[in-house]
Amino acid sequence: MAEIELEGVRKHYQMGETTVEALRGSSMTVDDGEFIAIMGPSGSGKSTLMNMVGALDKPTSGTVEVGGTDVSGLSRSQLAILRRKKVGFVFQQFNLISTMDAVENVALPLIFQGTPSKERKKRAVEYLEKVDLGDRLHHRPSELSGGQRQRVSIARALVNKPDIILADEPTGNVDTETGDKIMELLMDLKEEGKTIVMVTHDPHDAEFADRVVEIRDGVTAPKED
Repeated sequence: MAEIELEGVRKHYQMGETTVEALRGSSMTVDDGEFIAIMGPSGSGKSTLMNMVGALDKPTSGTVEVGGTDVSGLSRSQLAILRRKKVGFVFQQFNLISTMDAVENVALPLIFQGTPSKERKKRAVEYLEKVDLGDRLHHRPSELSGGQRQRVSIARALVNKPDIILADEPTGNVDTETGDKIMELLMDLKEEGKTIVMVTHDPHDAEFADRVVEIRDGVTAPKED
């Protein structure tokens, strides 16, 4: 069953008098529990495509369905609810809050769900332990290595128990050995039944995926061998 489905998606941005076509009729289906990698050159539309899949934006035309819900007709508040329930985000730049320790960073999404404080802390600790950071619970980002910060980011993405994980260049700021560990963690999540969509420029990382979708000039296509 399709967890994500894009059909004929176009996205235009107006920059002054210029119209920028970020997506030009892209289509893509991701099945429940599938791990796909999206590859393409800079400016090809990868980030815009991820914004569509993550319900961060709506298409100019075409349809985007996430978990069976067409995002096109949703209000901003409805999009936010869909993201909280369905999607976990892992970013290349980690996006951790420097004044918060690991537990506080991971617990942050639970505040927006109205989860009580005691339960927030319990779940944050649980997910930090899942990514082997049980001994770094009260360390701030500046006290963690790049790989540890990325694992905090992954724990934060998982704490809401989403069905879909979106990973944007998840190994871009770590060394090769740490990158392989992060990819193995993503593979473990796939084995747990999560649907994973990863943007990467690294062919080595793409080998972990079930399949690769290429995007060029705003149009998607299966990668040819």
